[in-house]
Amino acid sequence: MSANLKILFALTLVHFTGDFYSSFINPLFPLFVDKLGLSLTQVGIIAGTIRLMAFIIQPSVGYLADRYPTRVFIFTGLALPVIFIPLSGLAPNFWLLLLFVTLGSIGSAMFHPSVTGMIPLYAGRNAGFSMSIFNTGGTLAFGLGPLFITWYVASFGLTAMPATMLFGLLIMVLLARLIPRPQSEGLRNFGFFGAIKESLGDAWKPVSLIWLVMFLRAVVGQSFLTFMPVHFVGIGFSVVTAGGIYALFLLAGTASGLLSGHISDRIGFRPVLLVSFLLMPPTLWLLLQVNGIWVYPAALLAGAFVLAPLPLGVTMAQTLAPKGRSMVASLMMGFAYGLGGVTTPLIGKCADIFTIEPVLAAIAAVPLLAVVVITFLPPTKVNG
Repeated sequence: MSANLKILFALTLVHFTGDFYSSFINPLFPLFVDKLGLSLTQVGIIAGTIRLMAFIIQPSVGYLADRYPTRVFIFTGLALPVIFIPLSGLAPNFWLLLLFVTLGSIGSAMFHPSVTGMIPLYAGRNAGFSMSIFNTGGTLAFGLGPLFITWYVASFGLTAMPATMLFGLLIMVLLARLIPRPQSEGLRNFGFFGAIKESLGDAWKPVSLIWLVMFLRAVVGQSFLTFMPVHFVGIGFSVVTAGGIYALFLLAGTASGLLSGHISDRIGFRPVLLVSFLLMPPTLWLLLQVNGIWVYPAALLAGAFVLAPLPLGVTMAQTLAPKGRSMVASLMMGFAYGLGGVTTPLIGKCADIFTIEPVLAAIAAVPLLAVVVITFLPPTKVNG
């Protein structure tokens, strides 16, 4: 069966648009710290809340999206970050900033399970590569969004952020013509935990191991993405330059995610995961040690290995447990990503006590734990 490129493009555009707006917050943390007098603990609370919404909402929406296959989850979910993330520029205090970010994050968590669950239906025989393309929509957005928003805010100020809603609202009009109605996966007669059990079936053990690997990756990725801009501004880089470093980190993941999906379709998931997690610690430590122009290639290397496994966990889990595509996607992306990100307030508190650099250096060792888990995963390929 050949891939439906039109629908895959539309689903990827949903992912890009939602994550483009979601990417505005982290690179602006140095400005919010300056404007509102935030502590690093408060920065961690905001970042942790963003991930917590994914942790709480994505599995629930994955379940509801199967019981009620409607486009409401997709378009309501997309509208919330398009509207509320730009409003964060008007926040006069920590609590309103937290409210706007929370509402935007709820929306981001809403659209992910439905659109991710639809990818295998239109991917044909190249599920790994198609999921990588879909994931590229998100990583590209998280790469371009910081470049755009740091330039925009440097030019026009935080209070001009609401004008950026226009782009997202226009994209939503286009998507309304392209996105089909999701299909039920046959789990509507089960309760929430029954749906999880039916989705995973006999594959629950390897899927649980994949989830643990994705959780550990999320702890590392979210810690660096949250505090990296603050770290680089703190050692003398401008906000715009720190946003550029942040963007390079994510854009490298765009290329590595495509490459990892392509290779995994041919040799299987486990070897690609092993290489990625083995090379994360040295490249992250290098990023923290270099200075000057060497920061840029270091950010590319680190971002490539941190983000390469992102599409593999979802695709591997869906391959092992194909009955519940949306539910499995929500467990890998929402539950793992969200719970991993919930650790950021603790990371922020440690950074307040010990400073950012040694804390991030310790976090960079976490992928070595995942390497041990990966050795227990079954040798799995999409097409055999």
